[in-house]
Amino acid sequence: MVESSASKVAAIQMVSGSDIQTNLDEAKRLLVESAEAGALVAVLPENFAVLNTRQMLEQGRRESVASGEIRAFIAEQASELGIWIVAGSMPLATRPDGHLIGDRVRAACLVYDDLGAEVARYDKVHLFDATVEDAQGQYRESDTFEPGSPVVTVETPVGVLGLAICYDLRFPELFRALRAKGAEWISLPSAFTYNTGDAHWHALLRARAIENQVWMVAPGQGGHHSARRQTYGHSMIVDPWGKIVVEREEEGAGIVTASLDRQLMEEVRTRMPVWTHRRL
Repeated sequence: MVESSASKVAAIQMVSGSDIQTNLDEAKRLLVESAEAGALVAVLPENFAVLNTRQMLEQGRRESVASGEIRAFIAEQASELGIWIVAGSMPLATRPDGHLIGDRVRAACLVYDDLGAEVARYDKVHLFDATVEDAQGQYRESDTFEPGSPVVTVETPVGVLGLAICYDLRFPELFRALRAKGAEWISLPSAFTYNTGDAHWHALLRARAIENQVWMVAPGQGGHHSARRQTYGHSMIVDPWGKIVVEREEEGAGIVTASLDRQLMEEVRTRMPVWTHRRL
């Protein structure tokens, strides 16, 4: 497929650590690289700035206002680089209505336009409470995070975007709801564990693209964060036919880019109109 700068997006892979400023410096480097590659929209991974669970509550309170360190950083990068940014996920101690949560935070994906304005917010619905056969063993996101509820889409320069985060990938009804709201592409910033990613990442991403005939843009954390935590990476972009257009197969920070061909999406939907064939 020939890439067109009029529809190019970037999926950014990181290996975030415990120091927020270091994470932001790395995010800036990769956002600059994305802009220089001609991307109109760049998508950061889950927990791109704050990975350490112990930092979530305090930082979430700091980010309760638009002048918070991370929010201000993303707004500045979007306006300076002239690109849209889907800001992976960050902790927010307030609900969308402004009310403080108290003992937990939300895992929020904020979207910024190319002027640096915050234009959408999605709070992760499905929380990863699971036992995994890795060095960490057990994950309990619900101890730290409160689940969100709304289904969120937003018009972007490359089509209508549906928002999801990581563990949401295992719940196809969310993606059906996003398609019903007009989604043409769906972003999935993630921090999949290595074991679960190795087992299911490719299959689930391709399935969600095929079922809903949408582009999937899935940046991930990808590497060793500590002695106990390793993420799967393999950041990729999948087309509406389920073909992996581009994939970062090695671990470590970097970007992958592709053009989201709307004509291809429309052809897939026309040739096989599964949306009108549904019976349940």
